[in-house]
Amino acid sequence: MQQFQHYIDGSFLNAAAQFDSLDPASGSVWAKMPQATPEDVTAAVDAADRAFNAPDWAQMTASHRGKLLHVLADLIAENAPRLAELETRDTGKIIRETSAQIAYVADFYRYYAGLADKIEGAHLPIDKPDMEVWLRREPIGVVAAIVPWNSQLFLSAVKIGPALAAGCTVVLKASEDGPAPMLEFARIFDQAGFPKGVLNVITGGPDVGAALTSHPKVAHVAFTGGPDTARHIVRNSAENLASTSLELGGKSPFIVFEDADIESAVNAQVSGIFAATGQSCVSGSRLVVHASIKDQFLARLKEKAEEVVIGAPDDMQTEVGPLCTERQRDTALDLIERSLAQGAKLITGGQPVEGEGFYFQPTILDCSEARNADSLSHEFFGPVLSVVSFETEQEAIDIANDTAFGLASGLFTQNLTRAHRMIRAIRAGIVWVNTYRAVSPIAPFGGHGLSGHGREGGLQAALDYTKIKTVWLRTSDDPIPNPFVMR
Repeated sequence: MQQFQHYIDGSFLNAAAQFDSLDPASGSVWAKMPQATPEDVTAAVDAADRAFNAPDWAQMTASHRGKLLHVLADLIAENAPRLAELETRDTGKIIRETSAQIAYVADFYRYYAGLADKIEGAHLPIDKPDMEVWLRREPIGVVAAIVPWNSQLFLSAVKIGPALAAGCTVVLKASEDGPAPMLEFARIFDQAGFPKGVLNVITGGPDVGAALTSHPKVAHVAFTGGPDTARHIVRNSAENLASTSLELGGKSPFIVFEDADIESAVNAQVSGIFAATGQSCVSGSRLVVHASIKDQFLARLKEKAEEVVIGAPDDMQTEVGPLCTERQRDTALDLIERSLAQGAKLITGGQPVEGEGFYFQPTILDCSEARNADSLSHEFFGPVLSVVSFETEQEAIDIANDTAFGLASGLFTQNLTRAHRMIRAIRAGIVWVNTYRAVSPIAPFGGHGLSGHGREGGLQAALDYTKIKTVWLRTSDDPIPNPFVMR
């Protein structure tokens, strides 16, 4: 049985206690994970703080930081198959997706490697003739990065990449549900040549997260997860006044107009809700479809849902694997039962798959006559789609925006002017038009409302890990005039 270690101050360490990690495909224990203590958290943060202030990191040029990130990117690409196997084993995410996604993760580090020496300050045309004033962007300090189990190498890359590019140091807490890929990533990071303490990787439950996010030496908290946990993090940050960036959940609308390319939209909807077994924060979990094509669309979607290949996550032929935890499976079943009792109609699926493991059938619920069904407002984090129909453009907008979340959205239409109207009207951080679930290191990613704030990806993410210093330089050689008059 494999045993994993924490990575603190450049060393791999056993924890005083361990916990079991379950294989979602079988429900059996496959590895032992280290359980961090508050003392481990303090050791990791102290290491990051020392590294932040030590000359070999603090005085390293931005270009050199970029070169180290390039080395890390190459190592990730080289080790992508091993990381993909571990993520699939520990989380149940299918190997078809982990292989492609982790290979692309290297490009996120390459993007921030190139950006490291392009984080610029500014010169101000100040209104005083004997002054030169400019702005410096400096690293914010020690960053606490907290990632969930799903897409964790990607979700950590959009934190670690910009943070290190900006000159920060990081303590990363991997989810207790499936931390193996991040603990293995630490071994790859260790080979890249960064000074010790620049990155530290630990894992554990909510008590570890609380100790980390409230630590007085933490300057910024970057979190991906659910709104309830985010509220605790915001409360914890009151202790250290750390800034926060929160990438939270979603209940994303997938809007299909009557003029859409039906086959393309159906395929995108399958990707949006059944790919990754629906365990994605941007899942297009609310299908908002024009009434005139609803029956046609659902018939084709039902056909594809029932053709989905459910199987072992390490099989390249598998399209839908198990849910990560038994807890998720039970939550999905409970929400479905409640929604059916509230008037939703089951189109297909709706039950766990018999046998071992945490498998669940791709499910479609028609909520057109049950607009208050829980499935329309609660995030399943599973392969469950809720459907509502609309008649007018304004009704589609109203349905799309009838949510406390605001992360992603999809829009399918051939009408260019309508597309522009909808883009302006939809309240979401991302609008995909005639496509879905596309990402790039160049494009910012994030939402509004209960979907959080701040952005990951793109230049803005790197700026979030900096603070501005204003510098005033007096250029006159004359004595300073009246000291009691503000300049």
